[in-house]
Amino acid sequence: MIRALSARLRQGQQTSTRPVDALQLPERFRGRPDVAPSRCKDGCRACADACPTEALRLDPLRLDLGACLFCGACQDACPTGAIRFTNDHRLSVRGREDLLLEGDELPLAQSLDARMRRLFGRSLKLRQVSAGGCSGCEAELVALGNVVYDLGRFGIQFVASPRHADGIVVTGPVTENMEAALRKTYAAVPPPRIVIAVGACAISGGPFAGSEAARGSLPPDVPVDLYIAGCPPHPLTVLDGLLRLVGQLER
Repeated sequence: MIRALSARLRQGQQTSTRPVDALQLPERFRGRPDVAPSRCKDGCRACADACPTEALRLDPLRLDLGACLFCGACQDACPTGAIRFTNDHRLSVRGREDLLLEGDELPLAQSLDARMRRLFGRSLKLRQVSAGGCSGCEAELVALGNVVYDLGRFGIQFVASPRHADGIVVTGPVTENMEAALRKTYAAVPPPRIVIAVGACAISGGPFAGSEAARGSLPPDVPVDLYIAGCPPHPLTVLDGLLRLVGQLER
C-alpha cells in the first residue's frame, strides 16, 4: 500500500486542466490547416493531385476539413507552402459548410440554444454508433474516459442504451449493413435529441466515399448538430467540440 501511494504521489496530477483550449500539443500534431490561396501558383495542381480524398478544391484554394484525412500529403506536395498544418486541435463546427476552409480561421461551434443548454448543459448522455469505421475514431472516444481527459467530470457520459441517451455520436462511413441499425438507434433516443458526427468517414465518407458498400455520410433524415473533423480526431478535439456544444467551454 505504501509503495502504491508513493508511486501515485510521484506521478502527480494526470488529469488535464481547464480551459481545454489552453492545452498544448506536440509540434508533430497535425491540427487545423492554414490555407493561403495567395501563395498558389497559377495552374499548379500538386496539392490537389496528392490528396487521397479529393478534399482540396482549386480556384480559389479551399480545403474541405470534412473529407481531409490530415495525412499531410498536400503540405508535402505544395511547392509554395500554400497549405501547412498547425497544432490547433479545435476542429468542431455546427454546419457542414463551415468545414470549407479558405484561410486560417475556422468558425468554431456555437453552443445550443438556451432551452437545449438547460436540458443538456450539466448532464449529457450519449450513445455511440460505429457505422462501419476502422475503429480509429472509436479508440479516441474510449480515451475520453481515461484519467487524462476524464469526460465524466463535465457531466458527459456514454451509455449502453439509446433509450437512456440524449443523443448519438456516429463514427464510420455508414455502411449498407449498418444504416438500418443507425436509424433505429436514432429513433430510439427520446426527443429532443442531438447528433454528433465524429471523423471524416461520418462527415463525408472519408477514404470510403464512393464505395458500393457505404453511404458515405449520415443520411439527410438524421440531422447533425455538431461536426468534429479529423481522421481520427484527437480526444482533445472531441472534448473541445462537446464542451462548446453544451456551452461549458464558454463559461
